[in-house]
Amino acid sequence: MVAGDSKSDLSLPKTFACSAFAASVGEVCTIPLDTAKVRLQLQKSAIAGDITQPKYRGLLGTVGTIAREEGLRSLWKGVVPGLHRQCLFGGLRIGMYEPVKNLYVGKEHVGDVPLSKKILAGLTTGALGIMVANPTDLVKVRLQAEGKLAAGVPKRYTGALNAYLTIVRQEGVRALWTGLGPNVARSAIINAAELASYDQVKQTILKVPGFTDNVVTHILSGLGAGFFAVCIGSPVDVVKSRMMGDSAYKNTIDCFVKTLKSDGPMAFYKGFIPNFGRLGSWNVIMFLTLEQAKKYVRELESSKK
Repeated sequence: MVAGDSKSDLSLPKTFACSAFAASVGEVCTIPLDTAKVRLQLQKSAIAGDITQPKYRGLLGTVGTIAREEGLRSLWKGVVPGLHRQCLFGGLRIGMYEPVKNLYVGKEHVGDVPLSKKILAGLTTGALGIMVANPTDLVKVRLQAEGKLAAGVPKRYTGALNAYLTIVRQEGVRALWTGLGPNVARSAIINAAELASYDQVKQTILKVPGFTDNVVTHILSGLGAGFFAVCIGSPVDVVKSRMMGDSAYKNTIDCFVKTLKSDGPMAFYKGFIPNFGRLGSWNVIMFLTLEQAKKYVRELESSKK
């Protein structure tokens, strides 16, 4: 398990497969909340004197508005590149966590792994994973950002594959790595917060009398991982979404400064509730699925011996 023993008992390919599967299950179940989060983050604050009410208000309000105006299917906009992303990014960041953590502590290490090593391993695998998967993240955000269009206005992209091809044709291959800076920062930070906190919370819970390595422990650890991830990673998540959804920003600093000037410091925690709803539920579903997937693979291996 990601947060279990210091030495992984599954091969890297099997760990990668279990991680990619678990991340994909979490994606399918929670992407409506992610779509709501992206819309809230991209929504600009009203200018002083402007009496126009914001289109999206709160998690449930945003989900309701999207479903009412665009149909229920629109809540799953970006699910195809989202699954591309989870198979690549989820598989790499989660699958490599144990090997990288073991590399940092050394072969001779005995006992609990220090929290600092867990954080370092999470930062490393999060950064490496998103460097490979950034194009999938870009396409996912672009598809999610597109709201209801006026009559006669064609869609910007007809689907995930069309989005990849259109971006390359109109903006160049390098455009697929738009927002890489804030995305690496966000992914490394959130990955460290998720995996290290899950690891640490689970390790702590298992030391409490009466607790065992079961579903209750996995749920509590998953919620803790989601909360820490949102608290720590929300500002860079907002910058990443804005850069990927709007090509008007020159770079990460430009996006940060413009967002701060136009919308104020609280803009960096826009969509905090839907973001926690998304990451909290995503972590619970993903870690529960991962624990069960690894358990199944272990039993399958044992039955063959």
